[in-house]
Amino acid sequence: EQMESFIESKRKLASEYQSFFATSGIIFRTETPETKANYWLMCVELENKKERDLFLETTNTNNVMTRPIWQLMYRLPMYAHCQRDQNVNAEFLEERIVNIPSSVR
Repeated sequence: EQMESFIESKRKLASEYQSFFATSGIIFRTETPETKANYWLMCVELENKKERDLFLETTNTNNVMTRPIWQLMYRLPMYAHCQRDQNVNAEFLEERIVNIPSSVR
């Protein structure tokens, strides 16, 4: 029953993030052309792993809860034996993407 208001709130927050990060050198990941994102989970992209880790340390030290976007499944012990490719794009993103607060407020 509240879905539309939740999406509206999240899209508003995404717009605020986009404005905030516009001049920072940090990329706020937005919807792609011809799509309409619900922005359920918002993230930023940093230049490299060092920048990502500094961003995580700075935000969390200042009580802004952020976290790396994911751990790749093949690195989990239960999947270590599974077939996989080189995961070049996934590893590139894993080193750079950070989830940022995304609540409906």
